[in-house]
Amino acid sequence: MSIGNSIARLFGRSPIRPLLHHYETVHACVAELEVFFNAVISGDWTQAEQVRERIVELENEADDMKREFRLNLPKHLFLLMPRTDLLELMSIQDRVANKAKDITGIMIGRQMAIPTPLAEPMLAYVRSTINTSAQARTALNELDALLETGFGSREIKLIENMVEVLDDIERETDELQIQIRAKLFEVETEYPPVEVMFLYKIIDWVGELSDRAHKVGGYLHRLVAR
Repeated sequence: MSIGNSIARLFGRSPIRPLLHHYETVHACVAELEVFFNAVISGDWTQAEQVRERIVELENEADDMKREFRLNLPKHLFLLMPRTDLLELMSIQDRVANKAKDITGIMIGRQMAIPTPLAEPMLAYVRSTINTSAQARTALNELDALLETGFGSREIKLIENMVEVLDDIERETDELQIQIRAKLFEVETEYPPVEVMFLYKIIDWVGELSDRAHKVGGYLHRLVAR
């Protein structure tokens, strides 16, 4: 059975179904980051490389699903949700997985160590980013279920509440980013300037990943509002 046929059958009564299927793979990429950062912090580069390979495999799988989604998006879905909106949401989701791959790639390539004072704050920051992605997945799952059964104002409010939770997690992640940048600033003179520059880049990229996952929820809110 081809991937295309599988994707086509996933649509059913809900155009969100294949988007949810795709984001489950995307979130699997993001969830691997906690294991990856733990390996980096402990200096276990063998494990870090294995996790990186897993993330690359998942990102490639997500790319294949995105391609099949574009090829198999039924024309009749114009009547339910605009085709352009569905395609844009798929692109937003795909960029989440891309950023997870980028983060691990640069850290493996440079064998980037995490300074001891940053270890726990970094893990907390990464976990919060994973939580942002998990909440985006939850919102997608809920919208898919509601589209299967039909929904009214109460159900729309439920989606809005879930997006508000996503906003709260994103604000927490932003605060953790501020804290870890401040912590790095306190100790940056103790490390080579180039390494410090790349540490700031990784901090920014983890924040970008969280922002991209947050945009998934924001786009869902727009779809529901219409």
